[in-house]
Amino acid sequence: MNDCLFCKIIAGEIPAQKVYEDDTVIAFLDIHPVNIGHTLVIPKEHSVNLYDTPDETLAHTMVIVKKLSVAVKEATGADGINIEMNNEPVAGQIIFHTHLHIVPRFSGDGFTHWHGARDYRDGEAVEVSHKIKMYL
Repeated sequence: MNDCLFCKIIAGEIPAQKVYEDDTVIAFLDIHPVNIGHTLVIPKEHSVNLYDTPDETLAHTMVIVKKLSVAVKEATGADGINIEMNNEPVAGQIIFHTHLHIVPRFSGDGFTHWHGARDYRDGEAVEVSHKIKMYL
């Protein structure tokens, strides 16, 4: 992918503060962190998002995310960690190369999520669960 920012980082064409690398993935600090230590973990093989990432690559990536989450939490003294993955523009994806965010969280850091939660209407949960099962 000639114009993919993350592919350029993998190729060494753009500098990044790397914290981990193996044959399958690379991890580096986000240049616009939510909190200090915000780390991105990306497969080296280009894929757009979760939907087209090979299962074995995704499995290995998650093992590394777990390992790095412990390191990030300890290194930053964070109170917790969010693992985030945005898939498609409506979900906040702006770089179209599979990547996961490890976001260190601190009490009172002001970073919020899940605002506007709603309840299911009568019968709606049953209906949507059946629809999901149809696509498995």
